[in-house]
Amino acid sequence: MKRFINLTLSGKQNIIRTMISEANNPEDFSKNYFNYLKVLIDQLAIEAVGKFIEMILEARENNKTIFFIGNGGSASTASHFVNDISLGSRQFEKPFRAISLCDNQAVITAIGNDDGYENIFLQQLQTQAKENDILVAISASGNSPNVIKAIDWANDNGLSTVGLSAFDGGQLAKKSNLNIHVPTQIGEYGPAEDLHMVICGLVGSFFRAYFKDAQS
Repeated sequence: MKRFINLTLSGKQNIIRTMISEANNPEDFSKNYFNYLKVLIDQLAIEAVGKFIEMILEARENNKTIFFIGNGGSASTASHFVNDISLGSRQFEKPFRAISLCDNQAVITAIGNDDGYENIFLQQLQTQAKENDILVAISASGNSPNVIKAIDWANDNGLSTVGLSAFDGGQLAKKSNLNIHVPTQIGEYGPAEDLHMVICGLVGSFFRAYFKDAQS
């Protein structure tokens, strides 16, 4: 007999842990997991997603660079964003200038070894970023020291900052000029990172449709 848990966002209970502890079989767990993602999607601030897309388009028009940062799974999301924006749009005559600061392992390990892991994004921004560029920081907790140091520097040096956060938003939600928040409970990395990737797919799909219509 299938059992489905209460998927409300009230309280501080980690819903994913409850799913794991109460799952009778993979099918029940999968059903609950996908239902929870639906609940979270309904809580997203769509206007913030729209503003994010507008900021990226404006950066393209003004020949500005969009930098993406994140750790772990969020680093992969940062790389995926760059792929979908800079290559997926197929805008070769006037391309998006999008860079993931997670992808140069020589630079990252040099900075981490010499000056500390908390500086791996900060020092790259200090050498590459210019005023009115955009920094997009992806972090489920919103409290990763290397992410927050980069956000602080960007805010102090004329960049626009965008956060993709989860859990309680952390410092990232408070410090970013624009924040897109996935309202998971603390520790729910799977749904948080899933929906950050959904936003990535949404943005990439919009640009493919946008430029296709513009060329027709």
